[in-house]
Amino acid sequence: MTRVPLRPLARILDARARGENPDLIERENLKKRHDEMRDRARLRAEGRLLVSALLFFCAFVAVGVRMGAIAGSEPTEPRAITAGAPIASARADIVDRSGRLLATNLVTHALYAQMRDMVDPARAARELVQIFPDLDREELYAKFTGERKFFWIKKTLSPEQQQQVFDIGEPGLLFGPREMRLYPNGALASHVLGGTRFGEEGVNAAEVVGVAGVELAFEDRLSDPGQADAPLALTIDLTIQAAVERVLAGGMQIMNAKGAAATLMDVQTGEIVALASLPDFDPNDRPSPLTKGQPADSPLFNRAVQGVYELGSTFKIFAAAQALEMGLVTPDTTIDTQGPIRWGKFKINDSHRLPAQLSMTDVIVESSNVGTARVAQMIGAERQEIFLRGLGLMDTIPIELVEARKAKPLVPERWSELSAMTISYGHGLSVTQLHLAAAYAAMVNGGTRVTPTLVHRETVEPGERVISSRTSEILRGMLRQVVARGTASYGEVAGYEVGGKTGTADKPSATGGYEEDSVIATFASIFPASDPKYVLIVTLDDPVDTSGPEPRRQAGYTAVPVGAEVIRRVAPLLGLKPVIDPLAPTGVKLSAN
Repeated sequence: MTRVPLRPLARILDARARGENPDLIERENLKKRHDEMRDRARLRAEGRLLVSALLFFCAFVAVGVRMGAIAGSEPTEPRAITAGAPIASARADIVDRSGRLLATNLVTHALYAQMRDMVDPARAARELVQIFPDLDREELYAKFTGERKFFWIKKTLSPEQQQQVFDIGEPGLLFGPREMRLYPNGALASHVLGGTRFGEEGVNAAEVVGVAGVELAFEDRLSDPGQADAPLALTIDLTIQAAVERVLAGGMQIMNAKGAAATLMDVQTGEIVALASLPDFDPNDRPSPLTKGQPADSPLFNRAVQGVYELGSTFKIFAAAQALEMGLVTPDTTIDTQGPIRWGKFKINDSHRLPAQLSMTDVIVESSNVGTARVAQMIGAERQEIFLRGLGLMDTIPIELVEARKAKPLVPERWSELSAMTISYGHGLSVTQLHLAAAYAAMVNGGTRVTPTLVHRETVEPGERVISSRTSEILRGMLRQVVARGTASYGEVAGYEVGGKTGTADKPSATGGYEEDSVIATFASIFPASDPKYVLIVTLDDPVDTSGPEPRRQAGYTAVPVGAEVIRRVAPLLGLKPVIDPLAPTGVKLSAN
């Protein structure tokens, strides 16, 4: 900007020449300069005010639009912003084969304390103990007044408990939302389902993880958010499972047994329809594992899957099957049953007096240890080992239960001829009840192996053939005779052809050897015997029948009646129609008149 001088020389000289006062020129120029400066300052101020007004207008418009949007939206609770990945809480339901609910999720709350917000710790501790009697008032007060800033008081609350805590009015007691696992049927099928616990936890969510059973075996599937809306369907039938458990519990009580187990399986597909183990537990309140004693003393112990035992004479059908398959015997072949058989310091004898000779069929019907041992000698130790391995009796069962992975059969270190003889009648080789169910299915379904499963498969590939269909047919007849006129005569069920085999084995001691007057009683059954659809294995731990003049521990008096009652209850539920024998002719004739 060009600055105009206040006293221009030309005008000063001209003014003096005319006799005017030159100071007036300076004052006039000074006033003009001040006016110009004032005008420029006013324009700048007006521009700034205009810009400020525009900015304020835009801000008020933005606030108004946001307030309108909030007013028109649904109200929601504010969520705290936390660092890290969110905790996955969704978990798929578990249902039975008919879609009935076995496990689901329930929205609940956890209770925690923030000590910085506590107003009256003594009163809070006193009131909480009234709501939760398992809490200790002194311990709570010590935590409320200690150095900790936060701690969990209860991981899950009922709605009533939550309301009672809310009524205390203590701002330091806060609730965190939770999604807990709920088992609406209580202890029913508890050993199949297993249970869950809380994994990673936060104030606003907690991860639910499986700890046993199918909850653990299918952890990835159940916790996958993409499959949370697709329930996991098991082969278990809820109605039949309930019937099996009820009968088993009654039989366990009547027979004074320490424990019991039952497995009901489709002989063609290997699908488990019911699997029970007693004592059981409520997975809604899963007990802690035992820290001392034997595993079987815990209700968490799955006797059907984890219990590895010698199963006694139920193994005799395998010796008969192999001998028939090899052409060494026929059902009518005479077997020498005169005992005892001596092998060094060992003797093999029968538990009751039998004729000196029996047919192969009657060796099974009468459950002769001596006769079965003679058959095992004909087979030979090496060939017997190969046959039993082919039945899957020396490997773990690949079922969808993590507990089964550790239940490896106990086999002899050296498979001698003596081992072959004792194993032929179920001593010297220990397996689980599930092993026996799978092996019996192969014996009666036409001769092919099946793999037990808890998940339905649309197509089932034929298993490896272990015996011919003809041998399988003969075995079905033998098992039927055991029930019709043998050691399992209490296994008859009107309207249903039941076949089966008993097994009574001495119970192993925790310190080695066997316990005195303590047995594992087993009834391995099939029905209907002429065309088997299902295999049922019932095992009682240390039973004793006291209904007679003397206590009886044999499976024929303990496990067999329980197995028969199970079949009587579940056969109609399985859709099997009873076959009623026709009445004998009465001699009365109908007349047309």
